Amino acid sequence: MADEGGPLKGLRVLDVGTYIFGPAAATVMSDFGAEVIKVEPPGVGDPYRYLHRIPPMPASPIDYCWLLDGRNKRSVVLNLKHEAGREALLRLAETADVLVTNYHPSVLSNLRLTYDDLRARCPRLIFAHATGYGERGEEVEKPGYDMTAWWARSGMMDSVRPGDNDPALSLAGMGDHPSSLALFAGIMLGLYRRQTTGLGTKVSTSLIANGAWSNSCLIQAELCGAERYERRQRTDAHNPLVNYYATADGRRFILCCIQAEKDWPALCRAVEKPEWTADPAFGTPEARREHRRRLIVELDAIFARRTLAEWAAVFARHGVTFSPVATLPELPADAQLAANGVFLECDHPTYGRQRTVANPIRLKDVEAAAPRPAPPLGEATRTILGELGYTRGEIEGMIAAGAAWGPPAEGG
Repeated sequence: MADEGGPLKGLRVLDVGTYIFGPAAATVMSDFGAEVIKVEPPGVGDPYRYLHRIPPMPASPIDYCWLLDGRNKRSVVLNLKHEAGREALLRLAETADVLVTNYHPSVLSNLRLTYDDLRARCPRLIFAHATGYGERGEEVEKPGYDMTAWWARSGMMDSVRPGDNDPALSLAGMGDHPSSLALFAGIMLGLYRRQTTGLGTKVSTSLIANGAWSNSCLIQAELCGAERYERRQRTDAHNPLVNYYATADGRRFILCCIQAEKDWPALCRAVEKPEWTADPAFGTPEARREHRRRLIVELDAIFARRTLAEWAAVFARHGVTFSPVATLPELPADAQLAANGVFLECDHPTYGRQRTVANPIRLKDVEAAAPRPAPPLGEATRTILGELGYTRGEIEGMIAAGAAWGPPAEGG
C-alpha cells in the first residue's frame, strides 16, 4: 500500500539559507511530503536563483539550478534585520518542526536567531545548521563553499590528479548535494529524539567534515602512518586493470578489475589474449605491476581497434567490470538512470514540461510525487503572513516598511 503524501507529510520546515548545502536538505524533506517554506531576503532573494547565469555554468534561459533545489517550496520574503521581519520569522518558527540554515554563526548571532535564541520560544524545534568549517576553531567565520571546504581542504583535490598534473576544479554542487544528505540524516535523528523526549535540539554538519568523510579511506591511511603510493600518470598506473582506456571512436571507459583471480582470466579472454594468463610478464599481480607500462601499451593498442559499443558487448559476454566514461549529453537518455527513478517530471508554468533530478533515497511503497515548480521570489509572502494571523493592513504595512516583500497584490 502506497504512503499517501509521503512519510514526512505534516511536518513544516523553514529553509532559512542560501545556495545548496542547507536548502537541499529541505528539498529532500519536501520530496517526502514535508511542507517547506523558503525564507528569502529582500532584493534578489536567494542568489542561487541566478547561479545558472554565471560562467562556466551551462548557458540557459531556464534557471535550472533553482528548478532543481527550489522545488516544492513556498517563498516568503522577510527582512530579518527589521524587527517586524524577525518577529514574523519567530512566529513561523513557532509553527514549524525544523529550521534549516547555513548562515554564519556571527550572522545568526547578530540577527538574534541562534538555537539558544529560539529554543525558549520554540522548544520542539529541530534547528539544523550547515556550516563550511564547523562551529569551533579559528576558521568558524571563514567563507565555506564546497569547492574550498569540501573539495580542496579534504585532500581530494590533490589526491585525484594523476602524476604532477594540475588539480581539477570541482563541479557545481559536487560536495554540497552529498553533504546535504548528512544534514538530512541529522534532522531525522533530531526528530526521532524528539519523539522520545518531546524536545527539539540542534543538529549540525559541515562541508569540511563531509569532505573528510568522503576522503576518509586515504585520511585513515595517514592516521595509521601508511606508506603513500606515488601519484602516477595513466600510462604508468599502479594497476593496469584499474585504469581508463580509449576506444576506436574516441570514447573512454574505465576498467575496475580488482579481483585478480577471477578478473584477469576474464579480461584475457575478452581481449583475445588467453596466453597472457601464463605469461611470466603478466600472469600474476606482481608481474603485472612490474611490467605495467608494457601491459598498458598493449591494452591501449587492443582497445583502440573497436568502438565503445563493441567493447561494451564484449565485456558483458565475458563478465569484465567496466564503465563507460559518460558524457553529460548522454545522461538525460540513460536508460539505467531512468529505470531507477533518477529523473522526475515537473510541469512548469513558464518552461513547460521539464525533468529534474530526484534525491537518491528510495522507500518501498513510497512513490515519488511529481515535484512542484520552484517558486517565484516572494510569491507566498502575503499568504503565509496571513496564515500566521497578520491582517491585510498589517501585511501591507510590513511591506511598506521594508520588513517584508511580495509581488504587487492582485487588484492592488
